[in-house]
Amino acid sequence: MATEVTKLIMETILGLITTAFAFVAGLAWNNAIQALIEQFVGKGNALTSLFSYAIIVTIIAVIVTVLLARFAAKLGIELDD
Repeated sequence: MATEVTKLIMETILGLITTAFAFVAGLAWNNAIQALIEQFVGKGNALTSLFSYAIIVTIIAVIVTVLLARFAAKLGIELDD
């Protein structure tokens, strides 16, 4: 019983740590993409910059999700919908 609880606690802690690192990486990419858009669009047109940013992030998210799903399928891992 204690071993199962300890294992569950460790799995939860590792999941939280992994999620925290993913969040920090996401914030870093967020800043990088915003700076890139500002360089090409400029700071003067905030609405254009925001929409450009939203479109670019959405495209990246879709591509990464599809690639990860394909990779998981090759490993025989079924992802939840």
